[in-house]
Amino acid sequence: MKELNICRRPEPPQDLPVFNQVNAVLARIYATRGVHDLDDLGRNLKALLPDAGLKGIEDAVARLVKAIQQQEKILIVGDFDCDGATSTAVALLALRRMGFHSVDYLVPNRFDYGYGLSAEIVDVARERQPQLLITVDNGISSLSGVRRAAEYGIDVLVTDHHLPGSELPEACAIVNPNQPACSFPAKSTCGVGVIFYVMIALRRALQQINWFAEQQIQAPNLADLLDLVALGTVADVVPLEQNNRILVHQGLQRIRAGYARPGILALLDIAGRQRHKLVASDLGFAIAPRLNAAGRLEDISIGIECLITDDAEQARKLAATLDQLNRDRRGIEDEMQQHAVTLLDDLQIESEAFPYGVCLYDESWHQGVIGILASRIKERMHRPVIAFAPGDEGEIKGSARSISGFHVRDGLDAIAAENPGLLSKFGGHAMAAGMTLKASDYQQFSEAFDQEVRRQLSEADLQETVLTDGSLLAAEISIEMAEMLREAGPWGHQFPEPLFDGEFALLQQRLVGQKHLKMVLMDPASGLAVDAIKFNADLELWPNDSVARVRVVYRLDINEFRGQRSVQLIVDQLLPV
Repeated sequence: MKELNICRRPEPPQDLPVFNQVNAVLARIYATRGVHDLDDLGRNLKALLPDAGLKGIEDAVARLVKAIQQQEKILIVGDFDCDGATSTAVALLALRRMGFHSVDYLVPNRFDYGYGLSAEIVDVARERQPQLLITVDNGISSLSGVRRAAEYGIDVLVTDHHLPGSELPEACAIVNPNQPACSFPAKSTCGVGVIFYVMIALRRALQQINWFAEQQIQAPNLADLLDLVALGTVADVVPLEQNNRILVHQGLQRIRAGYARPGILALLDIAGRQRHKLVASDLGFAIAPRLNAAGRLEDISIGIECLITDDAEQARKLAATLDQLNRDRRGIEDEMQQHAVTLLDDLQIESEAFPYGVCLYDESWHQGVIGILASRIKERMHRPVIAFAPGDEGEIKGSARSISGFHVRDGLDAIAAENPGLLSKFGGHAMAAGMTLKASDYQQFSEAFDQEVRRQLSEADLQETVLTDGSLLAAEISIEMAEMLREAGPWGHQFPEPLFDGEFALLQQRLVGQKHLKMVLMDPASGLAVDAIKFNADLELWPNDSVARVRVVYRLDINEFRGQRSVQLIVDQLLPV
């Protein structure tokens, strides 16, 4: 249903310093991602940006110093996804290690209270009698919640990374790299990164007033929490600019060495991942979905407890619960996806022109899974998608996923300005957003969304372009090259893992695991035969015995089976020639 255009990245100038510093293939890959010298690629913690550029961090630290000196009761208010869970865990563990005696957390159940520090969740928080609320991965749009807290005499410290609206909450401090007049360069820092920076600044302030010496406690090594920071950063799919790459790399190094939270190690074990070979994508595809499943189906507190426990046995039990929730989520998602495809077919039949911006809604859909559904349909259609599920009192809740070129949060802002009252609330960032509206306004909103997408995107923008790093010589399709590329990361959003393309003879093809296509491909020039696998192959097209030659877009990988190691191609795109 989508058009695909495979293009190779332009060849970079060969006189860049990086070509004299590393292997030619890796130098080409780095150069096309803006790395012209290995100095641009520092992954040491010393290269981490200083916290001084974060607007509001001094006010935040001052409020926290007051809180610890008076031993105030603190409540952390988190979000119900992986970034929110890791943010909550980092704040909780760091504050407790620094000597806060009364600090706990509260995460709104998405089905009862929705996202963020709402007035209703402040009412719930008040029952615990906190003097200070700290939001993590939310709060920048919580105007009513902060006002309600002020009415109760409760201070609010907002730490967030989402884009602000036209009005900011009247909190005692706001730390968000995306707020107006914040000079911090790393705008893509996610929620867990923001709270990590606040904790670093707080520890330094406490050292300056001799807090740890006076309390006879050791100043905590906050680098111990980088496994959590890496997990949240990868899971939130933020751009891996250099600062984020440092955080992710340092976290991966600690996990590989076994210096990680018991919960992370337990989740890796249950997912069948070996920690010594861990790469960034393992965090995104193995751990994050299991944590997110708790927030989608039940309560993210299960995931938070898994991350903060020091008991390995308890971590294993909680990891098993999260794994089962993820299996349940997959079942629900599969049913919803099948239904969504039917709705898409009907939409294509009924519409003279297929929508540029797609909205889908069904009364039976699960509110916790619509974000994944929107993502799957976006991948299928390559156009912005919003999936809706029933909310409360005649409202529906939507989750949006976008493509390059359409800033979905700004798009919603434009729709709201043109149609006052149409959206009850909304928020998010460039590639993902959430919203609430009346069910009776669904059709009007669907049309407005399509019009806004059409205003910003052309038909050419809806053609997906896959950028590759060119072809590899037969000698370069090797275990050594695969290992070098694995260690050259971390790879991720806007610093993509290397993709190569080439034409191969298709010698063998068979299904494994019911939906994965296992192949043997041969390089025509050299006669080299290599194993390849296409996960989640289109079963309407493959296997296909009539195809003898294919164009393949692939990643290099190493297959380990019964002690034997061999190079393997992980196929991203598979096209008959």
